[in-house]
Amino acid sequence: LIIINTPHNPTGAILSAQDMMKLEKLIKDSDTIVLSDEVYEHIIFDGYEHQSIARFPELAKRSIAVYSFGKTFHNTGWKIGYCVAPENIMQEFRKVHQYNVFSCNTPIQYALAEYLQNEEHYLYLSEFYQKKRDLFNQSLETSRFRIHPSAGTYFQLLDYRDISDEKDVDFAVRLTKEYKIASIPVSVFYNKPPEDTFVLRFCFAKEDETLLKAADILCKI
Repeated sequence: LIIINTPHNPTGAILSAQDMMKLEKLIKDSDTIVLSDEVYEHIIFDGYEHQSIARFPELAKRSIAVYSFGKTFHNTGWKIGYCVAPENIMQEFRKVHQYNVFSCNTPIQYALAEYLQNEEHYLYLSEFYQKKRDLFNQSLETSRFRIHPSAGTYFQLLDYRDISDEKDVDFAVRLTKEYKIASIPVSVFYNKPPEDTFVLRFCFAKEDETLLKAADILCKI
């Protein structure tokens, strides 16, 4: 089993068509199954196009693609999504799903079915979030943070190595306590984190006023 995630949380990186073709070649003549996490499929920036595993026939034959209504429609608390896979793989998937989840409640399914009728509810997301990413990053240009612009998702990584040599967890805690700015230290996403991780993840799915206020505080650190 190979697990991929594009756009990627926490880095905001995306896989290209060339990446997918390399993966296709890598697993050729094997029994490998690919689990593709594509929950941020509609949040991708700078004119790039989401490369779903479903676009590549040979990969699609042996993959499970996972999507999230919560990420797309701003209702993550509902905890509802869906997956796409060939019939033979889906049969095995359902054996596990039936006993782990069984089903979600009916009213939520009806609500989402109606909401999906209007494509504008999800096709505008890239433009919407890119404006917020750009606002946040441009407001940080005078800061001491190193910015690696996110290519997708609503997360932005900031490298603080020019500010402090603290471990990322310690620095994140201090930011919260002393500056009232919450972030996620990237090391928590690792099974075995590297020693020199000086990167924090910030979420820019906020009101513009909040982003500007946060950037102003970060620029003074």
